[in-house]
Amino acid sequence: MISSLSLSSTFASSELLNRKSPIPRLNLPAQFPNRNALKHLDRSFSINKPLHISSVDNLSLPVKSFGRSTECRAYEADSRRLQINVELPEEQAGQKLKIGLYFATWWALNVVFNVYNKKVLNAFPYPWLTSTLSLAAGSFMMLVSWATRMVDAPKTDLDFWKSLLPVAVAHTIGHVAATVSMSKVAVSFTHIIKSGEPAFSVLVSRFLLGEMFPLPVYLSLIPIIGGCALSALTELNFNMTGFMGAMISNLAFVFRNIFSKKGMKGKSVSGMNYYACLSMLSLLILTPFAIAVEGPKLWAEGFQQALSQIGPNFIWWLVAQSMFYHLYNQVSYMSLDQISPLTFSVGNTMKRIFVIVSSIIIFRTPVRPINAIGAAIAILGTFLYSQAKL
Repeated sequence: MISSLSLSSTFASSELLNRKSPIPRLNLPAQFPNRNALKHLDRSFSINKPLHISSVDNLSLPVKSFGRSTECRAYEADSRRLQINVELPEEQAGQKLKIGLYFATWWALNVVFNVYNKKVLNAFPYPWLTSTLSLAAGSFMMLVSWATRMVDAPKTDLDFWKSLLPVAVAHTIGHVAATVSMSKVAVSFTHIIKSGEPAFSVLVSRFLLGEMFPLPVYLSLIPIIGGCALSALTELNFNMTGFMGAMISNLAFVFRNIFSKKGMKGKSVSGMNYYACLSMLSLLILTPFAIAVEGPKLWAEGFQQALSQIGPNFIWWLVAQSMFYHLYNQVSYMSLDQISPLTFSVGNTMKRIFVIVSSIIIFRTPVRPINAIGAAIAILGTFLYSQAKL
């Protein structure tokens, strides 16, 4: 047991000092009970205030240990208690590997969804129904997960669902609009236009919310807008409905993010459970509109025609596109819990490149060199935007 420790000194453990590795990083809790106390605590670090160790768990560091974390409970001379987590080098490496796996899974699932989604829409051009089935599949999967205790069900109340409602409305509009776009144009073109979402985000935040951004953020919009415009003008199979669908999807998802940040702040539900609740509420919103716009009669005729042309494989395509839509979104929300918004933004940019290139290869989409240049400029602008917001 160590009796006391000066905060300006190094960690008092012979095993730590003898290791030929970087000094472990100390991570303070993300949420401290009292914000003013946290400020006071930060200042106290500079005046060598005594820190008394009350307990130390797992301090021994075997050379070949993996995933070990030293947890140190301590209190200062004025008896205010806090908890310090020591993140070891092996733990940092494990976290990087975990994030890499999240990204690889997210991108792969997204490509699989886009492939099956486009196959379904080519044979069964009813985007309102396919959008509804995607939300229904995700909702069913999560209800089963909660019922079987594979995933802990979230604790929600009426205020949570009220706050989630505008988010779900925007999510529904964005989801349907993107599906309508993909039913009319190539997958690659839809994603090129959707890479312009940061431009909508800045414009909406600036003119509707009054937010100000540094100059580099505004400058990054030039290649985004220019690249998207160049791609649209040089698209071989341009369709106005497909173009407008992608644009409306961009605008809707910007409002979804704004409503989510403002309305869901302080709510305890996050990650996959948050997306599950969002899918269920969106399903309730979308279903009556899908019936009104397309309807069971058109769906039955279209289903019979698709079965006669494709055969039983069409049913698998329909199930796959519905299932993979939920899975890729679920993984993206899970990864957002593990990384910073900036890292997530960069990962999203790389995902678009992955999807665009994969779809062009799989569907053998004809692309003009000038069209490819426009797409590259737009994606580069998206990356510069994510860096400028740092």
